Amino acid sequence: MSLQLPAVDVPPQPWTGRFDGDGPGHRRWWQAVNQPGNATARAAGADVEARAAAGRPVALLGFASDEGVRRNKGRTGASAAPAALRKALGPLAFHLDRPVSDIGDVAVAGEDLEAGQERLGRAVAGLLDAGHQTVVLGGGHETAYASYLGVSASPAVRDGQRLGVLNLDAHFDLRDEPVPSSGTPFLQMARAEADAGREFRYAVVGISEPNNTRVLFDTADKLGVRYLLDEDCDADRVRDFVAAFLADIDVLYLTIDLDVLPAAVAPGVSAPAAYGVPLPVISAVCRQVAESGKLLHLDVAELNPAFDIDGRTAKTAARLIHTLLR
Repeated sequence: MSLQLPAVDVPPQPWTGRFDGDGPGHRRWWQAVNQPGNATARAAGADVEARAAAGRPVALLGFASDEGVRRNKGRTGASAAPAALRKALGPLAFHLDRPVSDIGDVAVAGEDLEAGQERLGRAVAGLLDAGHQTVVLGGGHETAYASYLGVSASPAVRDGQRLGVLNLDAHFDLRDEPVPSSGTPFLQMARAEADAGREFRYAVVGISEPNNTRVLFDTADKLGVRYLLDEDCDADRVRDFVAAFLADIDVLYLTIDLDVLPAAVAPGVSAPAAYGVPLPVISAVCRQVAESGKLLHLDVAELNPAFDIDGRTAKTAARLIHTLLR
């Protein structure tokens, strides 16, 4: 399947990582991205196109933005996240049996967040239309509305399949503000879905009760949002919650706000979590979602490299992306 490159602001840069050899047994992400097929399929003597047909080719797209975080009065720095995520992915062993392409970055210019979101949405829609599984490397959580613009324009949603949005996050991000920000994307989605005559199917794992006001809980209840508090996120309950949500939808957009994780695991975020959901639980959700066969699009948001001790948060995010695509 040929890839029609969408317009981006920053073209893809060379990937780097540890070098152990050129053979298929040594392949790492930095050696596999933007290569025709992959070493695993070639080594097995398989037809690359036939193997790729079993799983959609992956397209990575960065969203270099922290304007939404600035508007939401958070600590900025998430615009540097796409590069940090690629750096963390690069040295990982490559075990995928499908090609991965890096498309480059859409970058928000100055304070013009809305234009950047529209450009990213068009890029995601085009890649989905071409049959790719899309992965956006954010960016503040304003990334979510940009992703939604692309997902909602995809053939699957246009053809009437039921879209579900699963957010792994300490926050609802349902703020009603005069201007869009990293705190407003899911209210924006709710309104857009209503305008399109579709039901808004939104679920959140990891809500921090002390970090969401009563107005936000009331808004969630009014919109029929399903959610689990961080203190209730044991493995069994989360598995059942996600399974019930997946049963009610046809295609899924998964968004991971890294502040859902405890601050010790994810210190490099815009708003570190005092409690958080344990990493094994979040990883299990990723496996469950991947195995469902319903994952259409995913993004990772709120990485702030300026505060990321030892690259801890970026490495965790890279591991989750690997799990979701594996």
